[in-house]
Amino acid sequence: MLAVRGIETFYGESQVLFGASLEVAAGEVVALLGANGVGKTTTIRSVLGLTPARSGSVHFDGVDITRRPTHEIARLGVGWVPDDRRIFPTLTVAQNLAIARRSTRFRSWRLDEMFAIFSALEHLMQRDSENLSGGEMQMVAISRALLGSPGLVLFDEPSQGLAPKIVQDVMATIRRLRDEGLAVLVVEQNAVSALEVADRVYVMDHGRMVHSGTASAMLGDAALRQRLLGL
Repeated sequence: MLAVRGIETFYGESQVLFGASLEVAAGEVVALLGANGVGKTTTIRSVLGLTPARSGSVHFDGVDITRRPTHEIARLGVGWVPDDRRIFPTLTVAQNLAIARRSTRFRSWRLDEMFAIFSALEHLMQRDSENLSGGEMQMVAISRALLGSPGLVLFDEPSQGLAPKIVQDVMATIRRLRDEGLAVLVVEQNAVSALEVADRVYVMDHGRMVHSGTASAMLGDAALRQRLLGL
């Protein structure tokens, strides 16, 4: 579903990614791990066209999206849950969700399905989004991504700033998306939580992929985690 091949991405004249490659299949959760500042979020931004790669390629669902504008990439079926949620604060929850709806070739999600995943969401619909807690904003951000009918969902630090119980709920939602056949890429500082939900894992260091393998192998190998992640 997603194939990133040897991308090199810059901010101005500063190179951040050096030949980064990864793949995510339909019905698979892939974790992208590494320390702060190694290029994980830039990888997501390159997929989304927010910081396009200068070289290499990004293909989604067989389509070359390397230099397509972000709105076209979204309309093809790429969903995004950013680390800062980016909810419109002056709109209600209902309005935030309404403007996210679009049709793609992938399965459409209904609002009642969002309520089934996040039971509290139904009671928040008329609340101004600026008055939501961090956990409530994350519910809205994930629901917004799903209402865009994605085939791929990119999660950037989904556990950031959330209580442990909410983190468990978010990770359970990621498992459900995999079971529904979606492709999921998760960038996460909470490595253990990400490894528990992922099928495969990539580790980045200074803009390069330095490890790839199964999540279960890394989860069960403390020495490998210590060497690559310092955990």
